[in-house]
Amino acid sequence: MSHGHPAYWQQACDELSANDAVMAKLINGYTSISLNGRGDAFHTLARSIVGQQISLKAADSVWARLTATLGDVSSESVLASSIEILRSCGLSGRKAEYLGDLAQRHQAGRLDPTLWQDWDDDAIIRELITIRGIGRWTAEMFLMFYLLRPNVLPLDDIGLIKGIALNYHGGERLPRADLLALAQQWQPWCSVATWYLWRSLEPVPVEY
Repeated sequence: MSHGHPAYWQQACDELSANDAVMAKLINGYTSISLNGRGDAFHTLARSIVGQQISLKAADSVWARLTATLGDVSSESVLASSIEILRSCGLSGRKAEYLGDLAQRHQAGRLDPTLWQDWDDDAIIRELITIRGIGRWTAEMFLMFYLLRPNVLPLDDIGLIKGIALNYHGGERLPRADLLALAQQWQPWCSVATWYLWRSLEPVPVEY
């Protein structure tokens, strides 16, 4: 396994496979890949703000323009730019403001994941959603992809909802309470289960 894989991945796969035949089949089908941690907290959250409500392709193009204009999308470069400059890269006025807010927080030392090491997932989610433009789904993606928390179940994620319907319920989407009940058997490895359900829809991993 390459650098960046969580230490718990193999144990999680073994336990999920033992508890759940569907998981065993999925895990067996995608053996060479797993979740990879990412580098920079500001970057990760800025990308998620840029990507909201637009296609992946449109988001990539805005991000490329930001990178070309700012040199590097960092809290320093965002704070040094005017709203007009950010808008000229294809951001809406509102998203430009959100990025400015995020940058101020980062500069003030309030986006330092080392401070969150002892926090539980819900406490981190509560902190992240106080940032304008960051909702629960983005906070959950951050916990999974950046902090590599093992037990995140992002029940607002369309891919997860589809993956459960497809693999467990013959394509039928059941109510949220049923999904929560099903996910009991994935504890404490819901992030890993989610990742494999995404793979069943889209074999190439998306990384946030």
